Amino acid sequence: MDYLLRGMIIGLLFGVPVGAIGALTVQRTWGMGIKSGLLTGLGSSVADCFYACVGAFGFTLISDFLLRWQGIITALGGALILIMGLRSLIRPQGEPPPDENPLGGVKLFLTSFAIGITNPAAILTFIFAFTYFGISEVNSWIDGALLAAGVFLGTYFWWGTLSALTQMIKRKAVKFRLRTMNRIFGAVLCLFGMIVFVRLFL
Repeated sequence: MDYLLRGMIIGLLFGVPVGAIGALTVQRTWGMGIKSGLLTGLGSSVADCFYACVGAFGFTLISDFLLRWQGIITALGGALILIMGLRSLIRPQGEPPPDENPLGGVKLFLTSFAIGITNPAAILTFIFAFTYFGISEVNSWIDGALLAAGVFLGTYFWWGTLSALTQMIKRKAVKFRLRTMNRIFGAVLCLFGMIVFVRLFL
């Protein structure tokens, strides 16, 4: 259980910095409800769990491939964030809730998973975090599974908390129209997308 607890702490610390996924989670919770925010966070947590598994079990073949093509993969993620931001700016009226669209929930999950998985540098971040918390190597697959599960639970706890807080704020901030909020978050997503490309060029 020690590995599970350490994984949860690492996952929580890894998820707290608010980036594109954070903005997307808030936007979708605000526009479509807490279920949409939770589905968005779930996609990101699954991506983080995948990279935690690669780091914990030392899958060098996968990590070498991802890090070798890191620039292209990251650029794809940046392009996706930009597209979603521009879409929110151009069509700020929002989308129908997932309950009204059979594929809505799957789309929310897959888009956030795609953004999360296009960050191969997360492998190095997790390896550093594991070392910092005294996990130099995993002795068994059970320990590795507990560590990865802890990362998933830690990150998903954060996304759940963020979604719940957004829902609470939304109830009190009724004066903010959905159209206005979508434009704000669309601009934020565009900014995060441009930051990705600036980092690549620098």
